[in-house]
Amino acid sequence: MTPEQQAAFIYSQSTAAMICAMGMHAENLQRMILGQSIAYPESAFTELIEDHSLGYNTVMELFTR
Repeated sequence: MTPEQQAAFIYSQSTAAMICAMGMHAENLQRMILGQSIAYPESAFTELIEDHSLGYNTVMELFTR
């Protein structure tokens, strides 16, 4: 992958993770308003980083190939 392709991949994965996080956050807010327990704890949000290959080591590995 070229550096530009690597950057595009990271950007697309970041965007996908943010969209997921926004949906999770909205669900949690809706449940809080209804007096229900949240659907997504903090760990679910941090898991998005690895699920979308955005961890430090994973990203750095792209640039050292």
